[in-house]
Amino acid sequence: MTMTKIFIDGSAGTTGLQIHERLKIRKDIELLTIDDDKRKDNDARCKLFNEADIVFLCLPDAAAIEAVSLIDNNHTVVIDTSTAHRVSEGWAYGMPELTGARELIKASKRIANPGCHASGFVALVAPLVENGIISPDTKLTCFSLTGYSGGGKKMIVEYERENRNILLNAPRQYGLSQTHKHIPEMMKVCKLNHAPVFCPIVADYYSGMEVSVPLHRSDINAGLEAIREIYKHYYIAGVIRYVENDDENGFLSAGKFSGLDKMDINVSGSDERILLTARFDNLGKGASGAAVQNMNLVMGVNEFEGLNL
Repeated sequence: MTMTKIFIDGSAGTTGLQIHERLKIRKDIELLTIDDDKRKDNDARCKLFNEADIVFLCLPDAAAIEAVSLIDNNHTVVIDTSTAHRVSEGWAYGMPELTGARELIKASKRIANPGCHASGFVALVAPLVENGIISPDTKLTCFSLTGYSGGGKKMIVEYERENRNILLNAPRQYGLSQTHKHIPEMMKVCKLNHAPVFCPIVADYYSGMEVSVPLHRSDINAGLEAIREIYKHYYIAGVIRYVENDDENGFLSAGKFSGLDKMDINVSGSDERILLTARFDNLGKGASGAAVQNMNLVMGVNEFEGLNL
């Protein structure tokens, strides 16, 4: 069996660790590693970048941009989990469920993994814009609830330490300046002319995400049932699926898919006021699960290999 050589740059971070855990048991992959004392040695990293068939970048934006510049061949595929390249020309957006995206990802050498909040928003909004239900000029609002692991190692430590700040016991809204780093990809991928009012909230649980987009019937070109039919036909036999009547006695828990790599879409409300909801794991379909799915497509193996669905 031919082994695909994989290097994870930034394997000590939350997303990098999750990717490593998924790949270390694979029989079709050779994981290239770097000594801890050389993790910031550009010569050592450069060697591995150019030796690998696929490189995962789990780095801050500036470091990810620098890392790409160290690749001097035309065969290494880069899957970047940072924000750096999600709206860059020449980079495929790594959500294969979107129309035409799967083939682009398979053929690309540069793939930008979607942001966690953006994954839910794009999954909900892009099909409706594509089908003329939501106009690109519509001004949308998005609420997104995430577990604290979405903030990375620093936030995980903050939430899990003894004698922590009492304010962490309740949900906390952030992104208050409306300049959250996921907004540009939300606009570009969904072909929106206006940035949504985006309200992300972090709460006291480890992982799981719930993204909601409310709609007034007067602002869109179809009602509740038409939207449901679009999702039913758009998401078939994949990681993302439309599920009817998926509430838990009138509630939707943001933690339902913690530890899983799938995403469920739900449509509730009435013909006058409609609520679109996507539930998934911020570490799964919102990060490392999506990255592994994209890697599988590049490798030409089963798209769902190694995913926990």
